[in-house]
Amino acid sequence: MTSRKPNESEDRHGSSLSQAEVDSDDSSHLEPGLGIRDESGQDTTPLVASRAGTLNVDTGAALLGPDRHGRRPSDASKKVVAWRDLPKKGQLVVITLARLSEPLVQTSLQSYMFYQLQWFNPSLPDSVISGQAGILHASFTAAQFVTAMIWGRVADSTWAGRKTVILIGLLGTLISCVGYGFSTSFYQALFFRCLGGATNGNIGVMRTMISEIVREKKYQSRAFLVLPMTFNIGVIIGPVLGGILSDPAGSYPDTFGKVDFLIRYPYATPNLVSAVFLSIAMMMCWLFLEETHDALQERRDIGVLLGRNLTKLFKRRSSSIAYTPLHSRDTSISTDVEMSPVSPRDSLEGTPTASKSATTRRRYTTRLPFRRILTSNVTFTFVAHFFLTFHVGTFNSLWFVFLSTPVYDPAKPDPPGFEPRLPLRFTGGLGLPPRSVGLAMAILGAIGITMQLFLYPRLSSRFGTVRSWRYCLFLFPVTYLLLPFLSVVPSTTAPPSQKTGPYIWLAIAGVLLIQVTGRTFALPAQAILVNNCTPHPSVLGTVHGLGQSVSSFARTIGPILCGWLYGLGLSHGLVGGVFWGLAGMAVCGLVASFWVREGNGHEIWLEGDEDDG
Repeated sequence: MTSRKPNESEDRHGSSLSQAEVDSDDSSHLEPGLGIRDESGQDTTPLVASRAGTLNVDTGAALLGPDRHGRRPSDASKKVVAWRDLPKKGQLVVITLARLSEPLVQTSLQSYMFYQLQWFNPSLPDSVISGQAGILHASFTAAQFVTAMIWGRVADSTWAGRKTVILIGLLGTLISCVGYGFSTSFYQALFFRCLGGATNGNIGVMRTMISEIVREKKYQSRAFLVLPMTFNIGVIIGPVLGGILSDPAGSYPDTFGKVDFLIRYPYATPNLVSAVFLSIAMMMCWLFLEETHDALQERRDIGVLLGRNLTKLFKRRSSSIAYTPLHSRDTSISTDVEMSPVSPRDSLEGTPTASKSATTRRRYTTRLPFRRILTSNVTFTFVAHFFLTFHVGTFNSLWFVFLSTPVYDPAKPDPPGFEPRLPLRFTGGLGLPPRSVGLAMAILGAIGITMQLFLYPRLSSRFGTVRSWRYCLFLFPVTYLLLPFLSVVPSTTAPPSQKTGPYIWLAIAGVLLIQVTGRTFALPAQAILVNNCTPHPSVLGTVHGLGQSVSSFARTIGPILCGWLYGLGLSHGLVGGVFWGLAGMAVCGLVASFWVREGNGHEIWLEGDEDDG
């Protein structure tokens, strides 16, 4: 660890590897403690002996970068990092469980929200009910937009930290969930939806914690997939859970028809089950999630201490010496082994015997002023982030509506007297019932998970984060240009019946495949770019909070504005207009991407900053 001055050159340490001619044959000539670092600031010295008694043997690490003659790295460095290679998997599991509970809550509402609003006031027409549903959806993200940056600043503070914000977010979501289930009017439901959004800044804080747990860039393509995968799981499970548990007295009258509680509160059951998931997630975070804020890692955590004591009741305490494989995919070069006393900060799976003072490092002592956060790269990254979340969030909202919109019937044209004239003038949807809509969404989630698990890490490793992200941005305009033409695909049944037959399902699958492919690569890569554009580690939580505010703002105005435009297009025989407008937004995001570069998370150096060596 060496102190860096504010005006010190970035190349002093960052290019050390490129100045050393290293290959697998002469790696033994490198002296211990040389301190070679890669572009992310991580120590890649093949043999390092530290004062803490840690011995790292890594003969393959020196091949991670090109030498000064421009030679490419060895093939071993190009191999895809496996899931088992991720460090601190226990911490990632806890974050995954915490994140999974929230999509389950949000997506389960979609299956019964319309019917709950009808139960509030049966006299309201469907058009008013649809407007109320849109307001309830947007209220959550609107409240997040207002408070996300505040929660990011709180997460960066030394009096709260990351873990505290996550626990507050889970508790606020739990209260909101229960309150929503027991609501008896629209305004009560709206209040609890706003409460849930205002107290929940967890997605940005979770991304911050993942980036601090997994600091090496080679692991990011896997680690940052954790949060998007949990969303896809929620898309599959949540609507099914809500559909089965909502209004049990009306759905299963023989069994629950005489239960007074279920008659008075027909939509409390799915929310109570969701509250159980949230309670479990909150307890897991309190007991097992470790604080990652540099300044707070020395602070006594009663929850973690209790969690360790509980763990000892079920697991015999192991030896204080642990052997952890490093870079397991580079076995063709060497077997890399780290032999060290395992501390709580080194591994959740190990036994905490080493003191924190021997392992905890303060990378910075000065906090970057807020006015210096918005560098040019941060600004362009947020602009691209806005366009991406705008059209992806709007697609998720309009897709349900488009699938359920009645098919155009020439016998009863709407608008009256309208005659379709391709390729632009046509109207109507697919008329699919809720069961078919749920099936389409389940297929969407299943395809997304499969691609995220097996395809994204390999292609991201091959092309890099920025290139794979930019290439897949080209897919979104294609999706939105083709999507409205699903309403004119031939059906085996005549209007006004729903569209059926192999042609329509093949067309749906084709459009979804293009959209899911783009989303699978774009969303994780966007999260990585937002994380790495951070100009200084002291404001990492603030940057993620700003990113969540940008996302929430886009996901608030997008569905409201485009939902209104969709209805306007239906009434004027131009149902494709809103989707083609989305294609234009996607093109704007693609253009903005050419000014985005991947940062290193520490572009600005302040007095007292330390390297990660």
